[in-house]
Amino acid sequence: MPVVALFFLPLLIGSCRGIDHNETDQRVFPVISINYQHVQMPFEISLWILLASILKLGFHLVPHVSAVVPESCVLIVVGLLVGGLIRVLGEDPPVLDSQLFFLCLLPPIILDAGYFLPIRPFMENVGTILTFAVLGTLWSAFFMGVALYGACQLEGAELAGVDLLSCLLFGSIVSAVDPVAVLAVFQEIHINELLHILVFGESLLNDAVTVVLYHLFEEFVHRGEVTAGDVFLGVVCFFVVSVGGVLVGCVYGFLAAFTSRFTAHTRVIEPLFVFLYSYMAYLSAEVFHLSGIMALIACGVVMRPYVEANISHKSYTTIKYFLKMWSSVSETLIFIFLGVSTVAGPHAWNWTFVSLTLALCLLSRVLGVVGLTFIINKYRMVKLSGKDQFIVAYGGLRGAIAFSLAFLLSSESCAMKDLFLTAVITVIFFTVFVQGMTIRPLVDLLAVKKKKQSKFSVNEEIHTQFLEHLLTGIEDVCGHYGHHHWRDKISRFNKRYMMRFLIGGERSQEPQLISFYKQMELEQTMKMLENNSTTSLSSAATQL
Repeated sequence: MPVVALFFLPLLIGSCRGIDHNETDQRVFPVISINYQHVQMPFEISLWILLASILKLGFHLVPHVSAVVPESCVLIVVGLLVGGLIRVLGEDPPVLDSQLFFLCLLPPIILDAGYFLPIRPFMENVGTILTFAVLGTLWSAFFMGVALYGACQLEGAELAGVDLLSCLLFGSIVSAVDPVAVLAVFQEIHINELLHILVFGESLLNDAVTVVLYHLFEEFVHRGEVTAGDVFLGVVCFFVVSVGGVLVGCVYGFLAAFTSRFTAHTRVIEPLFVFLYSYMAYLSAEVFHLSGIMALIACGVVMRPYVEANISHKSYTTIKYFLKMWSSVSETLIFIFLGVSTVAGPHAWNWTFVSLTLALCLLSRVLGVVGLTFIINKYRMVKLSGKDQFIVAYGGLRGAIAFSLAFLLSSESCAMKDLFLTAVITVIFFTVFVQGMTIRPLVDLLAVKKKKQSKFSVNEEIHTQFLEHLLTGIEDVCGHYGHHHWRDKISRFNKRYMMRFLIGGERSQEPQLISFYKQMELEQTMKMLENNSTTSLSSAATQL
């Protein structure tokens, strides 16, 4: 052994420096060498993901903290600490790049939300959701833009150089209700299904409206002068971008469903089609400057019922947990990088502008929700109470989407970029920390109805279908074509044409009750596996 050690010792030393042999320098073959640049990017990406995962794990291991502080707040604080540490070490902290955010981090979160979107409550409240998302966002953007422009003209504000178009552009940015922040808080407080779908659905569609408004006002700022024709084309562009994104998503959703019909002999690649078609829908919409968010939501909603009827149980499990894992990691990274970027980003402070932005942001949200609810309640059978309106208004959290849009601003076309970015960060921190930390005790204080944990049984499903058909018949007899009538028409069209074309085998002709029975059995099995239950699976027939 000593002889072997003596033999390898020169080789190890020679990997660091040359050794003289026969009075000439010879380079000995390196046994160990360091080349960090070769793996720098994937290594650092893996390191950030590992840090995010460990933080998420550690947060839930401390119940005293997780019961009081939302996870998003802790992650932002960690990001601030990491960014500050990097600053102390004399390095430049990494910034939440907008390309990274919109092309890599946001899509899995939107896909997870769209794919697992509860279709029935969403469609039952789609009018209310669209009203809040479209009219509410337009109101907030214009109200804040005009009010800030008026305030900037005051002598003491020292902001006379800010024009109206820049204020409207900023108003569209700060009106972005972030689904990432909303999801992070609402999933922890277990709010009832109606409020959850209203706030979450609004935040999803609000992002699409906000991004369209952002690009519209950005184009107006570049032009400098806006004519009546430009305004008309802007309105047309607004609808084209939104509807076009939905159409692109539907096309890819049907393609994914049709492809899954032929995967019976290649089950291993079934989940891949779901992810690829969804991401292609997002990218294709972005290529044509359509709404990628709307495309991703539409793709997930359209493909799910047909894909799940075609794929195996193992593929269903893979899709579910991979999407949840992917979106969870992205969400964690977003909040960490938001804190890091706050330390790194350029800032400009103006007490008047920042304070007014925060006050107007809260005021516009309250006025928008109360005013629109007053109109909506005239047409809703289940009215939104004062408590419901408060939760909807209080749940308008801002997050990384507003930050990324502000960061995307060009310093050449928008001279106030640094001030806008500082104001947006202030609003984000206030909504996430103050509103996010106080919404749980407020929900308990107001005794807001919580989410039911029980699932439908077969017996309940039979009675639900019976009542739906009864109400449809009553509407037909009365000549009133309400949502029950149109839902029945769509259901018949789906069974007669779409299911036969997009679902393979006997599943396309399967009665709805049998399909529900199988789905419930699958959900029971998944739930028992998640809970590590060792008891035998109980049949759904026991719930009759």
